[in-house]
Amino acid sequence: MTQASIFALASGVGRAGVAVVRLSGPAAGAALAVLAGPLPPPRTAALRRLAHGGMEIDQALVLWFAAPASFTGEDVAELHIHGGAAVATALFVALAALGLRPAEPGEFSRRAVENGKLDLTRAEAIADLVDAETDAQRRQALRQYDGALADLYEGWRARLIMAVGRAEAAIDFADDGVGEAEFDAACGAAVHVSQEIQAHLDDAGRGEALRDGVRLAIIGPPNAGKSSLLNALARRDVAIVSDIAGTTRDVIEVRLDLGGVLVIAADTAGLRDSGDVIESEGVRRALARAKAAHLTLLLLDASAANPRAGLPEGLTPDLIVWNKADLAAHDGVSLSLKTGEGLPDLLELLRQKVQQKFTGDAPALTRARHRVALTEAADALTHALTAAEPELLAEDLRLAMRAVGRITGRVDVEEVLDFVFRDFCIGK
Repeated sequence: MTQASIFALASGVGRAGVAVVRLSGPAAGAALAVLAGPLPPPRTAALRRLAHGGMEIDQALVLWFAAPASFTGEDVAELHIHGGAAVATALFVALAALGLRPAEPGEFSRRAVENGKLDLTRAEAIADLVDAETDAQRRQALRQYDGALADLYEGWRARLIMAVGRAEAAIDFADDGVGEAEFDAACGAAVHVSQEIQAHLDDAGRGEALRDGVRLAIIGPPNAGKSSLLNALARRDVAIVSDIAGTTRDVIEVRLDLGGVLVIAADTAGLRDSGDVIESEGVRRALARAKAAHLTLLLLDASAANPRAGLPEGLTPDLIVWNKADLAAHDGVSLSLKTGEGLPDLLELLRQKVQQKFTGDAPALTRARHRVALTEAADALTHALTAAEPELLAEDLRLAMRAVGRITGRVDVEEVLDFVFRDFCIGK
């Protein structure tokens, strides 16, 4: 069945010097010819006047990419027009009149996957590159786009395919003296792949944390300076600072670029016993945020007679910091949020902790979808190693192989396409 031809703005929405409109599908070439005259040589920019129905639209640079040598694998055209809203609107009206329809979010990348130009992990990396706010997010997404995850997962799938073949051979040649050796070889492959998948899963969520943001919870008793610390980290007033205990009732977040890593720092309610229902709820939320955080920073008042008064037992923060160093000295990490003393050292320490915990050389698991599929594969491989018969071993290996294959889209691709592309921007 021939797919409809589509168009979309591939650059940012709003007033700009240049806007890029992308066309894809069997009617792309005909539409470009109607609007701009004879098609330019493939992959060569040409300056043309765009017109339709006797009305001039704009002067633009046009490019032509003949199938299959294009991003989507279909005929593709790009029109680099002036970035005014009226120009884009006039062009969209003309394209619709020529039989093209507006693209759905992610439809260009989806067609690239369907036509074998991308696997699903590379398509997801495009979305991550578009959304990247920090250098670490950009590097991780670019590494995934270059195939780091696809190569890893496809390597496991290839080894599982061979293991299935050995298990099948154990069935077919059970009476020929080689069945037992093939069964053992299949089990050995399952052990090694299972260990590698489990090590990949046991990464403390570092890839997902880099992609979505490292969650830092700032906790401590009332009036320790938590809101002042959040304001200092953000370099602006995002939280109300007051000498009145219990001012902060809800969790207040700010997004930071800390050494190239996105960190979502949260100011929380002061930890203490309170008869106030609202403040007690704030304390509950503070403890819940600390439990869910990737890193917790406990801020204490160095000048207080009992700095840990009211803190719950069993609190195990990643970092303890003493505020009000201008009033009282204390061993350990200390600062004065009033004078700024020690703040640069704290920022550097936080940067080091984030880098040590969430960056590394090994390809990182970046999405919940991947984690679910790999967990399913690991469970199937664990079950496979309990199989007493080659038929049962082969079936468990096939389940693991299919689970891994769903990540890149090698098998059962239709069931995951909608999920993968639903959050893409239009034009990608």
